[in-house]
Amino acid sequence: MPPTPIPIPHFAETQLQLLLSEHEAEVSSSKLASTAASVSPQTRRTLQATGSALTGLVLSQCRTGLGGRVVGEFTPDPAITSEECRAADGTPRFSAHGLRVGDVVRVNDVATGGKKGGKEKEKDSGKDGKGEKGGPEGVVTRTSERAVWIAFGQQGGGGRSREDDEAVEELWGKKLWAIKLANDVTYRRMRQTMEKMAKMADSDYSHFMRVAFGHTTPLQPDEEAAGPVEFIDPTLNDSQKDAIRFALASQDIALIHGPPGTGKTHTLIELIMQMVRRKKRILVCGPSNVSVDNIVERLAPNKVPVVRIGHPARLLPSVLEHSLEVLTQTSDAAGIVKDVRKEIDEKQASIRKTRSGRERRGIYDDLKQLRKEFRERESKCVDNLVRESSVVLATLHGAGGHQLKNQKFDVVIIDEASQALEAQCWISLLGAEKVVLAGDHLQLPPTVKSTGQKSKEAQPKGQTEDSIFDKEMLKGVSLERTLFDRLLALHGSGIKRMLTTQYRMHEKIMRFPSDELYEGKLIAGEAVKSRLLVDLPYEVEGTDDTQEPLVFWDTQGGDFPEKAEDDEMSKKGLLGDSKSNEMEALVVARHVETLVDAGIRPESIAVITPYNGQLALLSRMLREKYPGLELGSVDGFQGREKEAVVVSLVRSNEQHEVGFLGEKRRLNVAMTRPKRHLCICGDSETISRGSSFLKHWMDFLEENADLRYPDAGDLLE
Repeated sequence: MPPTPIPIPHFAETQLQLLLSEHEAEVSSSKLASTAASVSPQTRRTLQATGSALTGLVLSQCRTGLGGRVVGEFTPDPAITSEECRAADGTPRFSAHGLRVGDVVRVNDVATGGKKGGKEKEKDSGKDGKGEKGGPEGVVTRTSERAVWIAFGQQGGGGRSREDDEAVEELWGKKLWAIKLANDVTYRRMRQTMEKMAKMADSDYSHFMRVAFGHTTPLQPDEEAAGPVEFIDPTLNDSQKDAIRFALASQDIALIHGPPGTGKTHTLIELIMQMVRRKKRILVCGPSNVSVDNIVERLAPNKVPVVRIGHPARLLPSVLEHSLEVLTQTSDAAGIVKDVRKEIDEKQASIRKTRSGRERRGIYDDLKQLRKEFRERESKCVDNLVRESSVVLATLHGAGGHQLKNQKFDVVIIDEASQALEAQCWISLLGAEKVVLAGDHLQLPPTVKSTGQKSKEAQPKGQTEDSIFDKEMLKGVSLERTLFDRLLALHGSGIKRMLTTQYRMHEKIMRFPSDELYEGKLIAGEAVKSRLLVDLPYEVEGTDDTQEPLVFWDTQGGDFPEKAEDDEMSKKGLLGDSKSNEMEALVVARHVETLVDAGIRPESIAVITPYNGQLALLSRMLREKYPGLELGSVDGFQGREKEAVVVSLVRSNEQHEVGFLGEKRRLNVAMTRPKRHLCICGDSETISRGSSFLKHWMDFLEENADLRYPDAGDLLE
C-alpha cells in the first residue's frame, strides 16, 4: 500500500508553530540563566557543571576574524585557578565545561552581576545588543583546555557596530564568565526555510521533496549508472561496503544506519571519495561543528578539494587549511583582503593607546568603513573559493548562509541526521535531488525544550478539527521526530542499510543493546571483543574492576532514596524538577576511587547521569579531586566514548517512578559509551517497574554483570 502523502504546505506551517514554541522556551530558559548573573559564585559553578556556563575567565587577546569580526581569546584567570587545574608547566587550564563550538554566549563581568536594580537592569536589556548585564554577545569559534575563542558581533551577518567594539574593549582586565544563550541564527534560518516551503507551488517541488512527503515512491537503485566500485580503503567491512554500494546506486534517498561504534563516519569518507571519483559535487552537513570538522579532518589527507564553511573546531593544520577563514588569507584570491585586514588590526591596536574620546570615536568610525570594504572584498574571494570546490562542508544552519546562495550540488550528505531537527535539515535540502542521511534513530533525537508542545499536533492556520488535513494527515509531525525516522517509517527498511560490526565495546557491554535494539545483528570487532581495563597500554593493577567489563551496583532496599532538587538553582528554574541521589553519588565516587587506585587515569573515565541535579552533586564531589575526570549528562555525552564509564541512574522511590529513564534511546546512549568497562549504579526495584525494556535490562544485568550491593553504613563512615 503506498504511503499516505503529507501536504507539504501544512507540514511547513505545523513546523513553524512548533518552532515558535521551541524558540520561546529556549529564550525563556536563557533569560532564567541570565538572571543567574546576580546570584552567588556557587550558582555560576553549578551552571558550569550543568553545561550552561564557563566561569573564571580573562580576556587575553583580540584579533580580526572572518567578516571583520573581533575574535576574543579568553583564558583561565590565573589568580583563581587551583593547582589541580594547571598543566605540568604551570599553565592554567579550564576544568570540564559544556561550551561548544557554535554556541551563542554572553560574556559578563563578575563584578557588576547583582549590583543593578530592577529598573537599571531593564534599561540594560534594551536594544543595544549587549544584553541584561551589558556584556557583549558572540559565538564560540574554538575551544581547548587552555582557551576559548569567541567571535563578537551581530549574528547572521551585518558586521559589527561601534557599540560592539566598545563593549569588547571594556572586558580588558576584568574577571569574566560566559553564559550560553538561545541561538537566534539557527531558529531564523529554520523559520525562513519553512516559510519558503509553505509558499512553494506544486511545480516547484523536486523529486526528492515528493519522495520525502510520500507523494511518490523512491526510484529503484541504479547499480549500472553507479558503475563498478573499486574501494579505496582496504579496511572496510562487508556491511560498510554494502552501504556504500547502495548509496552510490540510489537515485534519490539512502539511509545509512550506524549503531554506536560501527564506523559510520569512516563509511561516509569512502562514500564521498567514490562520489568525487564520479565527478559529483557534494554538500556535506551535520548538526554541529564537531560533526562537520570530524569529516574535514578525515577527508583532508585524501587531497580532495574541500572548503569548510564556518569556523573549524580544532587547530589541526589539516582542518584549518580548508576553512574559509584560512583560505581567504592563503589562497591565490587572498591578496585582495590581506591589506585591509592589516589596516583593521593596526587601527584596533591604536584604540588602547588613545586617551582622547574624540580620537577613539574617529578610529571606531574608520574601523566601520574598513570593515565594510573588508566584507565586500572577502565576499568575492569566498564566492570564488566555494565555486571551485568539489566538496563543501557546513553545519546544517551554515548551509543557509550567503556563501552557498545559488550553489548547486549533485548530492547532499547529512551526518548525524538523527540528531537534527527536520526543519534544520531542510535548510540544505530544498534544492536537493539526491540525499544520503547517516545516523542512528535508536539513539537520542535532538533536544527539545518545549516539551509541552512536542507531542501536540499543531493546527495549521485556518484549519479546523474536521479539516481534511487534520490529525491523521499530520500524525507524528513533532520536533522530536527526525527526517531520518520519518523517512524510515514512510518508505520502510528498503531505503536503509545498517552497519553491523562495532569497534568500540567489549562484547559483554555490547550484548544487551544489540539484542534489544539492533535485532541481535551487532558483532564485536576482533580487536575489541575481549579487551579490559587491565589491558590498557600503561600499568594497571589486575583487580575485580579492571578485569570485569560489566559491573552493577544495585542500591535496592530504600537506603539510597532520590530527592527532588530544592536548592537555589531549582528555585530559579534552572534545574527544573531535576532529581539527585546523594547516597548513590557516594557509590559512584567510591567506584571511581577504586578505578583510579588501580592505576586507571582519570582522563580515561567518564561519569554520566541523566539528571542535571545529580550532575551538579557529582561535580561537587569529584571535580576538584580528579580534574581530568569527565563529568557530563547522558544527553551531552552522545557521540563520545571513554575506556570506563560509570552511569548513575538516580531514581529510587516507593512509587517506582522512573521519569524520563523510560526513554530507551537515552539509556542506549548511556550503555554504549564505554570501551572496556561499564559500571551501572541504580535501584533495580524502582527501575525494573518502569517498562518492559527496563525490566529486561535489570534481568540482563542480574544475570550477566558482576552484581554488587553497596552498604549505606560503610559509605557514610
